[in-house]
Amino acid sequence: MPAAGCVTIELTMLGLGTLTRVARELRQDLTAAQERDPAARGIGRGEILLTYGGVQALLMHRVAHALNDSGIPFLPHAVANASRVMTGIEIHPAAEIGDALFIDHGAGVVIGETAAIGDHVTLYQGVTLGGTGFARGKRHPTVEDDVIIGSGAKLLGPITVGRASKVGANSVVIHDVPANSTVVGNPGHPVRVEGKKPGGPDADWAHLPDPVADAIRALSRRVAELEKLLAEATGKRPEPTAEVRPLRNVRGSDPASG
Repeated sequence: MPAAGCVTIELTMLGLGTLTRVARELRQDLTAAQERDPAARGIGRGEILLTYGGVQALLMHRVAHALNDSGIPFLPHAVANASRVMTGIEIHPAAEIGDALFIDHGAGVVIGETAAIGDHVTLYQGVTLGGTGFARGKRHPTVEDDVIIGSGAKLLGPITVGRASKVGANSVVIHDVPANSTVVGNPGHPVRVEGKKPGGPDADWAHLPDPVADAIRALSRRVAELEKLLAEATGKRPEPTAEVRPLRNVRGSDPASG
């Protein structure tokens, strides 16, 4: 049988059930955009579908994923490539994506072949769920339900990001993240675990704690204490070899406070 005939039969085998599932997932994706993007709350669902690249990329991925699961050659990757060209978002057809994912802005988002994303997850622009090495098998992250991943964050390797966790903007995460945690930095460091929340609202990436700055601040205090003890013991105050300025909070006021 010619290849075109095989593709026609396989497309027919997708059936009404698959189309119904894709339509249901699209409705959930549109609802997620309306609920999580303040700019989308005043516009209709049709306008969101026509103008939001993240929603368009998800719709095309869900079609490509259904084709891929059915074993249809060429078409899944063709649809995925068309989505990448149109939206700037690259999602491998084999990636597993749950319900109500919201990709905010979306440019530069990359989701690898063996990545798995749970329900009600939010990704901001420039997020990478990438692999490490060239071995086959599971090599991309698993992101559980209700996770938020900030702009430019890179999650690399077969790690698991636990439920309801948050990854700060531009973090590089290469180890598992416990549930209900907040991770920031390069490499990523947990700064909140099991309900101990940082100051500022959950969506305020500018006010997440900085573990590196905290460590430097602690060292600065320790050096000052040692210099004081040395001065008391010798009667001489050591002269600094360079100007030392105290660390201060330059993040400004809380933008979510009104």
